[in-house]
Amino acid sequence: MPSFIEEARRAQLIDVTTELVADHGYAATSLGRIAESAGITKAGVLYHFPSKQALVEAAHARVLSELVEAVAAAVDAAGPADAPAAYIRAMIGHLRERPRHVRMIVEAMTSVAPLADSKARWSAVADLIAAARAARRLTGEVDLRSAALVIGGGIDAIVSESMRDPEYDAGAAAELLVGVVERGLL
Repeated sequence: MPSFIEEARRAQLIDVTTELVADHGYAATSLGRIAESAGITKAGVLYHFPSKQALVEAAHARVLSELVEAVAAAVDAAGPADAPAAYIRAMIGHLRERPRHVRMIVEAMTSVAPLADSKARWSAVADLIAAARAARRLTGEVDLRSAALVIGGGIDAIVSESMRDPEYDAGAAAELLVGVVERGLL
């Protein structure tokens, strides 16, 4: 079991890696650069993580865990009928406020885990839509997979645009997407 100091060092290395990957990309983030930024030796980094890939995977996992925790809290607080709107607002809000996390996610997905299965993401959103429809007692067939993919694509586009253009009103765009979902699906 790692000591408190070892856990603190691991957390520091994950923070440093997140920042470096976000700022410089996966390829330009070396173990040496991570060690220098953390104020330790390369051997010190390797004591805590067996490789750069393992460290980037840990940073990616932490960023995703924080995102999932924040979105899940918003969805749970909203209840089933309003969960899709809460999901959209929480995803866009969380990512808009953390552009380095977005860059970390993108770099990790393209450099470390390029073949990640998207089913987990869209099926969770499809489940939210189905639960919202049931809570509102809506009937009729809806292609839940396609609806979830449209929502996910909208979120990705809004977050991407807000990263390219700081003046872009991602909050207003989130509300527009919520309105589309409300009128089209719910």
